[in-house]
Amino acid sequence: MKSHHSLSRRSVLLALAASAAGSPVFAQSGTVKFILPNATGSGVDAITRAAAPALAKALNASVVVENQSGASGIVGLQALARSAPDGNTLSVVSNNVVIFPSVIKALPFDMPGDFTPIAVVGATPMVLVVNPAKVSATNSREFSALLKNKPGELNFGSGGNGTILHLATEIYLDATGTKARHIPYKGVGPMVTDLLGGQIDFATVALPSVQQHIKTGALRPIGMLAPQRTQALPEVPTFAEQGLRDFAVEAWFAVIGPKGMSPASVKKAHDAVVAAFNDPVVKETMAKQGNTIQISSTEQAQAAFRSELAKYAALVKKIGLEPQ
Repeated sequence: MKSHHSLSRRSVLLALAASAAGSPVFAQSGTVKFILPNATGSGVDAITRAAAPALAKALNASVVVENQSGASGIVGLQALARSAPDGNTLSVVSNNVVIFPSVIKALPFDMPGDFTPIAVVGATPMVLVVNPAKVSATNSREFSALLKNKPGELNFGSGGNGTILHLATEIYLDATGTKARHIPYKGVGPMVTDLLGGQIDFATVALPSVQQHIKTGALRPIGMLAPQRTQALPEVPTFAEQGLRDFAVEAWFAVIGPKGMSPASVKKAHDAVVAAFNDPVVKETMAKQGNTIQISSTEQAQAAFRSELAKYAALVKKIGLEPQ
């Protein structure tokens, strides 16, 4: 009897172990690292961290988010380009990556040749904000008048030279015929800290990075750069509504991997992105942040990267931004 009891117990334990091994909850297939060429506190960082648990579930793997924001994000992109194309190292990037070839003289990689665009995931709204203790203006008309009265005296921050946040402000200055001094930072987090502290006067920022500071009144929004108002901040008008006809600058974000990924690895990553961003919790968070999710196919993503490279090259030339 005793041996029969022991055998039965052992059989049950083996059955439980086998069941656990087949369950994604118990047996994950490894680790997928997301290298972010953006600092903590950026819009891309907020988006990736919100989606990470759902991505882990969809990939049946642990997900590690690693910020590598050096040299405006070049360091992180270089690390991704050097990674094995096995689907275990990916990145969520902003459209900074298609601006860099026009504004940085010696890129250590080819964009998009050294990468595999997997999906353009969506867009995040940008807002121009001022430190209310430094800037009295409350709307675009007042703000552009102030800039005209003090040409080159006000300073603005960005997450780095040639980033979409830098370019977006330059496009606004060009559209309003005004001037201000650019102060690049090594990431959005430190820039927002200095904006709150009054070391800089204004900045264009992805809404998720400053949403809380707008709510508390620590920062004042001047206008949204999106084509339409966002439900996440419906009281703030767009610049187009405030008289800058057809003015809109969008910040999109995408998932990419290193070049040479197999079709199977690309499909697995794309399927995981679709599943994660359709997760109810992630959808709710994206809506609260003001992000618009519209996931492209891999083929559409690859075409978008090439067309956006040409678009930003023309914009950089138009506003006279010199490559550095």
